[in-house]
Amino acid sequence: MKSLRALPLLLGWLLLALLATVAPVQAQAPQEASGSEPPAYDTLADLLENDQTRQQLIEQLRGLAEETDAAAPAAEEDTAAPSLPRQLAELTSRIAGDIGSQFDNLIGVLTGLASGDAGRFDIAAFTSAAINLGLVILATFVLFVAFRRLVRPLFTRLSQWSLAGNGLTPVLRLVLCVALAAAVDVLVVALAYLGGNLIATFAVGETGELSTRASLFLNAFLVIELIKAGVRMLFSSRYEGLRLLPIAAAEAAYWNRWIARLVGLVGYGLMVVVPLTNFYLSPALGQGIGTLIMLGAFLYAVTVVLKNRVRLRDNLMALGARTELAATRLSLQLFARTWHLFALAYFLVVLVLTLTRPADALPFVLFATLKTLAAVVAGMLISTLLTQTIGRRIRLSDELRRKLPMLEPRLNAYVPNALRVLRTVILIAVILLVLNAWSAFDLAGWYASETGRGLIGKLVSVAFILVIAIAAWLGLASLIEHKLNPETGTGEPSARAKTLLTLFRNALAIAVLTITAMIVLAEIGINIGPLIAGAGVLGLAIGFGAQKLVQDVITGIFIQVENAMNTGDVVTVGGITGVAERLSIRSVGIRDLNGTYHIVPFSSVDTVSNYMREFAYHVGEYGIAYRESIDEAIIALREAFDELSNDEEHRMNLVAPLEVAGVIALADSSVNIRVRIKTTPGTQWAVGRAYNRLVKLHFDAKGIEIPFPHTTLYFGVGKEGEAPPANLRVMQQAFDVDGRPGGQPSSEASSRAGEEDPRARPNPARKGDFDEDED
Repeated sequence: MKSLRALPLLLGWLLLALLATVAPVQAQAPQEASGSEPPAYDTLADLLENDQTRQQLIEQLRGLAEETDAAAPAAEEDTAAPSLPRQLAELTSRIAGDIGSQFDNLIGVLTGLASGDAGRFDIAAFTSAAINLGLVILATFVLFVAFRRLVRPLFTRLSQWSLAGNGLTPVLRLVLCVALAAAVDVLVVALAYLGGNLIATFAVGETGELSTRASLFLNAFLVIELIKAGVRMLFSSRYEGLRLLPIAAAEAAYWNRWIARLVGLVGYGLMVVVPLTNFYLSPALGQGIGTLIMLGAFLYAVTVVLKNRVRLRDNLMALGARTELAATRLSLQLFARTWHLFALAYFLVVLVLTLTRPADALPFVLFATLKTLAAVVAGMLISTLLTQTIGRRIRLSDELRRKLPMLEPRLNAYVPNALRVLRTVILIAVILLVLNAWSAFDLAGWYASETGRGLIGKLVSVAFILVIAIAAWLGLASLIEHKLNPETGTGEPSARAKTLLTLFRNALAIAVLTITAMIVLAEIGINIGPLIAGAGVLGLAIGFGAQKLVQDVITGIFIQVENAMNTGDVVTVGGITGVAERLSIRSVGIRDLNGTYHIVPFSSVDTVSNYMREFAYHVGEYGIAYRESIDEAIIALREAFDELSNDEEHRMNLVAPLEVAGVIALADSSVNIRVRIKTTPGTQWAVGRAYNRLVKLHFDAKGIEIPFPHTTLYFGVGKEGEAPPANLRVMQQAFDVDGRPGGQPSSEASSRAGEEDPRARPNPARKGDFDEDED
């Protein structure tokens, strides 16, 4: 059923193959016509010497000229270029006729041999020649097998070193070992060929003379075994370390055996059996046998391809799934679904070329196939070598990694992209070489043309420009990282240096990208003048239409140049106070005390207040009661600062001794004293909180009252200045202090009530005053 389903595809590929052979077949027609007999010059000379015959010849020529002129339009119509269907029909008819004539000749020769009409057939001579040829064949293969057994230990050692050797990458070891094994294999074939020649010359038949039969076989043996040696390089079944293709041993053994059978059938059949049949029996019989051999090989190949279509498809799909490169994975998946079509088309082309061009078909197909295999294998090896050399993770030295911590990750980020580009170039090169091998594309002629040279030159120039741009970016970015790295010997960079270097790196990336794009466009032939003019016009339009954006950028540049703020500073910008977490050329991101993140464009910034420049002050104002001693309070403030100076957590943040400004205000209920503590920038708030705590503790220890808001009740005075007592009466008391109803105070409450409240004592300076706490 699979064969029936593939029949339409086979017919379609056959038509395409026939179309490809129209030109070669038509080109042979003039050559065949040129092989006719030469004209009779003597007869023509005799005609011209006789006046009567000369006159008759002239009259005949004039008549033919008139007939030719009359038939010229019809001839032009007949000689017009035939259509494509007509060419296909003529070619198909010609091929079918040739095959039919070959089979008719074959049947006729066989019938003649059977009936004895073909002449006398010397059985004795044929038997002797067959025995001698058989002895040569047997001796040559015995020598070949013996030499192969002798070199097996060498192949084993090469395979082991290829799999587990040291000093080189696996691909280089594989290529080196395969090359050495191939050289040994070629030497074995050459020794067997030489031994067969010696045996055929001195031991078999007439001594000292090499027969034609033996020479045909030995030449065929040399060619076929060299081809098999090349196949063993790809599908080495016994030695895993000498197999170029990454397949299992069972798969390699299967395909090696199948290809060896096909090569042996076609090679020995066409190079030995057909020539001997032509010599001993009949050329027509030899031609028929060659046709049968090619048809048998074609059917055998088609059977094997259809039989292994699904299995090889699954293997290719699995190989594509393991590939990291997307282009390679897609190519393998497409090839997995269509490989059998390519194989069937290949065998169809070989069959058609053999039938239509029997003289040069086999050498052309052989060399084209070898070139194709060489191009594909070389592309695979180069791709694998690149993967194993630059595809793995790049490891820099510890010293370089310490100085440039971001260089290694950046290189490892660029390597996969570079590897994809190189694999794409390799794939294109392999495709061009394959097309050139089958004469579908003249690679040398295209490269010699102005278009080819120009395209290759542009591609090389673009690649060189990209490499230079990437190298420049890596160098400059690494230099910036070197300056930003605190372990490079220059110490921790300042916040301003970090901000400016970060902005410079971003601007440098944009500049490198823009300049590289412009140079590449100019290199490939695009006029960048209009682009530059358009960019200028666009910039002018943006300048008019986005004035706020321009203002943001210009203000941001001056803020950075003047070092107004940096990332990590506590600033007040646009009425918002917080930490500057992100600083760009256009805006600043601020995180306030509540955790809210604000983005403030520089166009809305009139003033920048930075609390993190060189030093800072904690300014404290402390109020004491009017009755307290100011000097005693200042002493307590200094003692609190001395204790703060001895604190392990805060003493490194103090820059100068305590500054006491003195009394700055006589407020309504307090006397205010101002002090100032100089600190390192950013620590003034923590130092202030710690100092406030110590001030409270020292004031409490010395009994210095820190006043709070209160109200004075005035009941008036008499003429003598005395203050009458205030008559206070509790009108209703629902619950006493202990929670008992009825206004019956307990003994404790009564005793406490009898105590004198110091705040209720009349002020001797102001008789009649009474202070009452205000809730």
